[in-house]
Amino acid sequence: MGEMGLGDTHGILARPGVRPVRSSAGLGWERLFVSTQREVPYRDAFPGADSHLLILHLDGPVTVRRGRRGLTAARQVPPGGLFLHPAATELDVELGGHLNTVHVYLSDAALQATADDERTVRLKEEFGTTDPLLEQLVLALDGVVRRWEPSGAVYADQLALMTAAQLGRRHSVRQRDTDEPQRQVGLSDRQFAAVRELLDARLSEPLSLADLASATGLSVSQFARRFKARTGCPPHRYLVRLRVEQAARLLRAGTLPIAQVAAACGFSHQEHLTRVLRSHLGTTPAALRRAG
Repeated sequence: MGEMGLGDTHGILARPGVRPVRSSAGLGWERLFVSTQREVPYRDAFPGADSHLLILHLDGPVTVRRGRRGLTAARQVPPGGLFLHPAATELDVELGGHLNTVHVYLSDAALQATADDERTVRLKEEFGTTDPLLEQLVLALDGVVRRWEPSGAVYADQLALMTAAQLGRRHSVRQRDTDEPQRQVGLSDRQFAAVRELLDARLSEPLSLADLASATGLSVSQFARRFKARTGCPPHRYLVRLRVEQAARLLRAGTLPIAQVAAACGFSHQEHLTRVLRSHLGTTPAALRRAG
């Protein structure tokens, strides 16, 4: 599976009136493509794409009309409103005003991986709806692009998985009964030991959810659910905690330059280490070193 990019989209982002701000192009993301931009009013028709489209309106309200083979509906979409369009589906759309948006294009493989059975997950056609969790996930993805660090690969993977899961759970044609609690099975001792061995061996390297899942023989979505059931936190948060603990040990125990400590523990640079230590421990590398 290669990196997702503009070629996996419907073509909206290639229109001359779109003014790009940033995107995930070049970051190696395989499950989704994220783009933030300013859009001007337009009306156009687009062929179906291989990816599912999720648009978050950052401002507004703005009038949007949509349909297939002709516009049939219009709606005022407020800030925080969502536009959802399934893969392999033609799209006719009219944007009635200037608008800042974040587009998320999700691969169908990522959406289907959220299914608990063999039935296909089919995304609904929606616009003007709101979903606070999806909104926060899209904003978090935009934040990852804005402040990209290679060490954030696991976090980006986790956000992609959570976005796919929320779409499948709340915005698919067939919704699971959410009133019935689902028993979550955690990783076995053997699987967890294999993951810890991999984390310890490659603490200084960028790691993806696929890397970690491969150590357990599970799919990415199964791994993420079972890892959280076992540890109580998602994989990216657990990995950051391990890196923070190792950095603190090295800083307290030796004289290795702070920049080398950062590199040895998987942080992109000294400033990245400082920022994470402040967030997690309320201190700095220099202060930890002085405290011994």
